[in-house]
Amino acid sequence: MNVLLLGSGGREHALAWKIAASPLLTKLHASPGNPGIGRFAELVKLDIADHSTVAAFCQEKKIDLVVVGPEGPLVAGIADDLRAWGIRVFGPSKAAARLEGSKGFTKDLCAKFNIPTAAYGRFGDLAAAKAYVEKMGAPIVIKADGLAAGKGVTIAMKLEEALAALEACFDGAFGSAGAEVVVEEYLTGEEASFFCLCDGATALPFGTAQDHKRVGDGDTGPNTGGMGAYSPAPVMTPEMTERTMREIIEPTMRGMANLGAPFAGILFAGLMITDQGPKLIEYNTRFGDPECQVLMMRLKDDLLVLLNAAVDGQLAHMSARWSDEAALTVVMAARGYPGTPEKGSVIRGLDEAASDGAEIFHAGTAINGGALVANGGRVLNVTATGATVGEAQKKAYGAIDHIDWPQGFFRRDIGWRAVEREQTGK
Repeated sequence: MNVLLLGSGGREHALAWKIAASPLLTKLHASPGNPGIGRFAELVKLDIADHSTVAAFCQEKKIDLVVVGPEGPLVAGIADDLRAWGIRVFGPSKAAARLEGSKGFTKDLCAKFNIPTAAYGRFGDLAAAKAYVEKMGAPIVIKADGLAAGKGVTIAMKLEEALAALEACFDGAFGSAGAEVVVEEYLTGEEASFFCLCDGATALPFGTAQDHKRVGDGDTGPNTGGMGAYSPAPVMTPEMTERTMREIIEPTMRGMANLGAPFAGILFAGLMITDQGPKLIEYNTRFGDPECQVLMMRLKDDLLVLLNAAVDGQLAHMSARWSDEAALTVVMAARGYPGTPEKGSVIRGLDEAASDGAEIFHAGTAINGGALVANGGRVLNVTATGATVGEAQKKAYGAIDHIDWPQGFFRRDIGWRAVEREQTGK
């Protein structure tokens, strides 16, 4: 099979790494890719926003499957447009991608189909949103309705923070994504990421993970796109997984079909495990980043076989097998992130780091004058496996010790909840 992978981050590097291991693969192309992805794929410069250009490339290169990594092209309808050209695509339609493209749409879906989630309000003007926040009080959660690269959410512990977050949204801090806001009840519990491969009718459970959104150790500082993750998430017990499927995933699949937008692709449920059970925080309609990296490390089956089954509506006949080992990834970010990152600093020592058994997925890198340099906010994902999360954590941080990049930083406590559970037995 000839495959085209769209995207340039750590998620796409992990997907390229796994797809390249498939006996079904003839050739992998990637656009725009990154230096890490270039080890497995032929990199091609395409304007992904120009869907007809992508389609023409697919026809010229006889592409059998397009795998869309990031959410932006999906929300823009690239899957629909490529399918109209007769090209097979792994990823949801524009209508189905609204589950990520509009938080308000997802909250309304939850209300209509009785899916457990936080109480909420939707607002298109600042005055009404402020009045609601002042009535509800803090803590409270403010979310830009649209895509904001993982940065449009404020967990406000004080009323002043919530009001400032509203003003930022309506003042254009997130562009058109903040033209409408969702204000949510603050939920307490433990967060988890739950994934399903979907073909429009069947949802196949596809692993669990726990992300670390805050930039600093001890879950402090502003939210980011994710500073690290591990899999599996211990809080997702067999009972909790069954409840999540029954109470959240299956009603969502039925609801989307009922709305004429059956969901096919990867459905990523961000959950809060509360005293009452699982509640949906949000949906993403693509593999998480950096959750994808740990999932690909643990997946025992051929990813390309599973993606084809999802595209062809054959998931009812499939299963997914996972390693008993844990996987953990640590994000190395450029100084300044999650604000304006410093680009261009040279990174050395990756071969030495990988020699310790870690996989290093490139997220925001480039080649400049023959040297590997930082070219984004989140730059590297140092990923390892082990019999326990603690063992995987030790290997990942041991690999980082070999990386020579003074301008980078990382959290030193990724996996702390699971390690604490392992140490205490609770």
